[in-house]
Amino acid sequence: MTTKNYTIKIEDLENAPNKTILLEFEEYIEEIVSKNPIKANLEITSLGDYIQIQGEVQGSVTVECDLCLKEYEWELDFDIDEMFVKKSMMAEYGADTELKDGQFVTELYGAKDIDIYDLLYQSVILDLPNKKVCGINCKEGSFALDNETETDPRLAVFKDIKVKDKR
Repeated sequence: MTTKNYTIKIEDLENAPNKTILLEFEEYIEEIVSKNPIKANLEITSLGDYIQIQGEVQGSVTVECDLCLKEYEWELDFDIDEMFVKKSMMAEYGADTELKDGQFVTELYGAKDIDIYDLLYQSVILDLPNKKVCGINCKEGSFALDNETETDPRLAVFKDIKVKDKR
């Protein structure tokens, strides 16, 4: 559970010097297994109709190898550059507008604050690899079903399946 409130009120941002808030985040994120807290240094800036959040995220998370099913640490070290628009863009651009590079923004629809905790949760999840493998030489598990190699017990049900030839 978080010990600190990581919600940025837009009114506080508008009244901050240079319309900028610097935020240091160092917390465990629920639903993400990690031995140490995730760290982020963020700069949140109001740019008129837009709010920009930039910074870096570092730490490590515990993930499970897709091949051998053993846990290992995935190192996090990535930049965040998110843009939020305070009001809906639908009136200005319409529903059938193609987004070009640099136009991807999150609409706040008049919300009074931004949940930084949720932003970091989503950013960490998106930074994880699609295929998690503990190392280039991972041979701890095998999906073969013979007796010469280690077998993933979840696949044992397929050992005796007979396939009919439909020629």
